[in-house]
Amino acid sequence: MLTNKARLIIAGIFFAMFIFFIYEQVYQLAGVALMFTVLLIWGYFKEGPLVIAAKHFHDKNYDKAEAVLLTVKNPGLLKRKRRGFYEFMMGGINLQKQDFEAAERHYELAAQYPLRSVNDHVAALAHVANISIRNHNYEKAEAYLGLAEKHYDKTTAKMKSVLERLQSELKSHQK
Repeated sequence: MLTNKARLIIAGIFFAMFIFFIYEQVYQLAGVALMFTVLLIWGYFKEGPLVIAAKHFHDKNYDKAEAVLLTVKNPGLLKRKRRGFYEFMMGGINLQKQDFEAAERHYELAAQYPLRSVNDHVAALAHVANISIRNHNYEKAEAYLGLAEKHYDKTTAKMKSVLERLQSELKSHQK
């Protein structure tokens, strides 16, 4: 649960300890310091500060969540599960900012990665379908609703009602 800046500072401290232990010829401690340095750098690229961003996101503090998420320079390097959650949160933030094009793009990406639960996956698909209906792209909306319907039995009652509402709205536009 570290920011990227804190992670790099701590990695720098461990690397300085590594150099010091090599100088003092204490190779066991040098190995431990090097191991922690590598672990922190690995976490910088693969884990990112998503736990902190998720806390802000769930507290509905979208500006802070976005600021933390924007510190991830290359989201493509995140682990698969982390990348899905990153895209899901960015989609939600862009939806709050009413940047529907960016939200749609992020939710489409989130749907391609594993998320916390089936309900989150269906929510991402439903958001894409909803935005597509608003943009009068009914074929795309129908395709994404079809993907969401495959998981209908595994979703919550609230998500089922959202899917039913989107389905009826789509039918009314296609007539």
